[in-house]
Amino acid sequence: MNLLAVAAGLVWLALYSVFTAIRRIRLENANHKRAILDELKTPDPHKRKFVGFFHPYCNAGGGGERVLWTAIAMLQRDEPEVISIVYSGDTDATKEQILSKVKARFDIDLSPQTLHFVFLNSRHLVEDSAWPRFTLLGQSLGSIYLAWEAMSKLIPDLFIDTMGYAFTFHVVRLLGQVPVGAYVHYPTISTDMLERVRSRKKWHTNSNAISSSGVLSKGKLLYYRLFMYYYANSLRQASFLMVNSSWTKNHVDSILQYTDPLLDALHLCTPLVFLRLLRPSQTPKSARIVCPPCDTREMAKFPLEGRERVILSVAQFRPEKDHAAQLHAFHSVLTSYPEYGNGNPGDSQVRLVLVGGSRNAEDAARVEGLRALAKELGIADHVEFVINASFPAMLNWLSRASIGLSTMVDEHFGINIVEFMAAGVIPVTHASGGPLNDIVVPFDGKPTGYHATSPETFAEAFHNVLTLPPEEDLALRERARTWAVQRFSEEEFEKGWNESGWRRWLPS
Repeated sequence: MNLLAVAAGLVWLALYSVFTAIRRIRLENANHKRAILDELKTPDPHKRKFVGFFHPYCNAGGGGERVLWTAIAMLQRDEPEVISIVYSGDTDATKEQILSKVKARFDIDLSPQTLHFVFLNSRHLVEDSAWPRFTLLGQSLGSIYLAWEAMSKLIPDLFIDTMGYAFTFHVVRLLGQVPVGAYVHYPTISTDMLERVRSRKKWHTNSNAISSSGVLSKGKLLYYRLFMYYYANSLRQASFLMVNSSWTKNHVDSILQYTDPLLDALHLCTPLVFLRLLRPSQTPKSARIVCPPCDTREMAKFPLEGRERVILSVAQFRPEKDHAAQLHAFHSVLTSYPEYGNGNPGDSQVRLVLVGGSRNAEDAARVEGLRALAKELGIADHVEFVINASFPAMLNWLSRASIGLSTMVDEHFGINIVEFMAAGVIPVTHASGGPLNDIVVPFDGKPTGYHATSPETFAEAFHNVLTLPPEEDLALRERARTWAVQRFSEEEFEKGWNESGWRRWLPS
C-alpha cells in the first residue's frame, strides 16, 4: 500500500507539474506576441494574426523548402495582416542569412517585416543519428519535445506543419488549443513499409539483419503496426491536410482510415487515452492534392537544341534519393556502350553530374562514400559532384544537360523532375510514386520521358535518349516543357493552397 501511495503521489506530482507548465506557457504567450510585434515595428498590432510554420530544416534548400517559402510569399502578398512564424532549428544562421539563401536558391523575395523566426535548440532530437535504433519512434518523440519548445516560445493562431512531424499536433492542441493543419510531403510510415517488413525485403528502412531474420521481422512488424496506429491518430488531429501527389494522397487517406480493434482496446488502457479529447470537431476524411510550386519561368526560356551529353541529377544527398543507384546506372551504360566513355567532353563522351545539397556531417560523409563508389566502379573521371550549388549555378546545368536522372523509389513528388522537363531536359526516373503517376505521364497521348527500375533499364533509357533522331528529340522536349509549365506552376500551387480551406481556421 505504501508503494502504491508513493506511486500515486508521484503521478499526481507529475501531472501537477505538467499542467502548471501549460498554464505558464499560455499566460506568457501574450508577452511573446507583443515582443515580436515590437521587434518587427508592426503598425496596427491588434489586427495581426500569427500563422506558424513548423519547419526545423527551413534552410536546407530542397523542394520542401520551396513549398514553405512560396506559401509564405503568397501570405505576404495576399494576407498583409498575417505574421508568418517559422519554427526553425537552423540556429547557425541569422534571419538575414536565411532570407538571402531563399533569394539565391529559389529566387523568392520575402519581406522581413511580416516574417519572424523562432529558433529551436533541440533539433538534434529529430536527427537520424540521435536514434540509431527505433528511429521512427525516437524521431517522433524528439519532435514532441521540439514542439513543446516551440510552443513555449510562441503559440500561433494557426499551426501548419510543412515537414511531416505529425506527432507535434498533440502538443500544439494540448498547449495552444489552436487549429492544426499540414502539408504532407511524405508519410512518416506507409503501408508499403509494412509490406516490405512483412515480405522481408531489404531496404534503407529495413536492414539486412532484420530482413534475414523471421523473429526480428515479426518484432519489427508489430512495432510498425503500433507506430502506424498512433501516427494515424496524430494525422486525425489536423483540421486540414494537403499532400503533394496522388501517391501521397492514397497513402495518407488509407492511414486516416487505419484502425485496429485490438489496439483500440489497448489504447483505452494507456495514458494516451486523453488524446481522444483533443480531436478537432472536423477531422479530414481525405487529403487534398496541392502539387508543389515549380518556378519554371527562367527554365522555360532555355533553348531545347544544342544540349550537351550530360546526365544531370538534382537532389539533396539524402539516403532515400539513392545516388548510389545513379552511379550503378551510369556504370551500366558505359559498360553496355563503351563509346559513351570515349572522346572529349561535349563530343561523344557522356558525363554524370550530381548537383545536390549537403545539410550536415551525415550528408557530407555520404558524398565521400559516393566519390569512393565512383572510383570503385571506374567511372570517377566521368562523374562530377556539385555540392550546395547556388540557384544560378543549378540553372546553368539545367540549360546544358540532355538527360535528367532520378532513381528514388516511391518519390512522393519530385520537383527536380518538373524542373528537368521545364528546362527541356528529358527525364529518366524510377517507375514509381509521383514521377510515374503525376509527372512523367503522356501529354496529348505521347510520352514526356522514360521510366526504369534497374541499372540495365536505366542504361537502356539513357541510350534511347542519346540516339533519338533530332526531330523526335525536339518534339519530346517541347511536350515535356509544355506539360510541366501548365500543370506545376506557382499559380496552380497557390490556387490549391487557397482551396484547402486554411483561411477558415484563422481567428476572426
